[in-house]
Amino acid sequence: MSGFSPDWLALREAADDRARNADLRRAFLDALPPSPAIIDLGSGTGSTARALGIAGARWTLTDNDPALLAEAGRRVPGALIRQVDLAADLDAVLEPDADAITASALFDLVSEDWIGHLARAAGGRIVYAALTFDGTEAWTPDHPADLDIARAFDAHQRRDKGFGPATGPMGASVLARTLEAQGYTVTLAPAPWRLERHRDAALMDALAEGVAAAAEEAGCDRQAARDWLSARRSATRCTVGHLDLLAVHDRRIS
Repeated sequence: MSGFSPDWLALREAADDRARNADLRRAFLDALPPSPAIIDLGSGTGSTARALGIAGARWTLTDNDPALLAEAGRRVPGALIRQVDLAADLDAVLEPDADAITASALFDLVSEDWIGHLARAAGGRIVYAALTFDGTEAWTPDHPADLDIARAFDAHQRRDKGFGPATGPMGASVLARTLEAQGYTVTLAPAPWRLERHRDAALMDALAEGVAAAAEEAGCDRQAARDWLSARRSATRCTVGHLDLLAVHDRRIS
């Protein structure tokens, strides 16, 4: 993980920061001990660590992309950088003395089996998983191909991203269910992107290009996808649904 370009990660970072659910972020920070040890999964350039800004935190940033990790090392001073294939070597990065596990925009890309493995291996650590896509996307103005594009994009989201068949929009609910089965108390909260053309034009255009390409790969009519993309270049706003999750093990609460 992550398989994303540095340009895409840079484009989305401001929208991600605005979208994170403030109440859940605060609850996560309140649950941490002083100077916590935190393992971030699929770190990319370290946006989760930067967004949370936890004083004294000891971060372990994990990804399989050395270029992204090099940038993470520059932008999160003092972090431990681990290049690892999370699909095969998750256990190798889950240090026993860690207090928390974090991830952003990850759990819609992984399989139910992988999530089950993580839930069992979490071992009572606090889990904070932000910005999991929930399958909702609304553009203004409407377009006749919106439903066809959405269906094709959903099918593409569920394809294997290297972890087995992806959970797609069910990722947050699958993670919640599996953590609850391991004795966690889980809270889910909305964290939508609310994009406006005057502020987020570059991100909206890149998002539309990605959605159209994915829909076409999943079997959507090519011309319909191209027409939809052309119309979306003048869209005034877009809302993309995400869910944030916080899981605290019952033995920490009691």
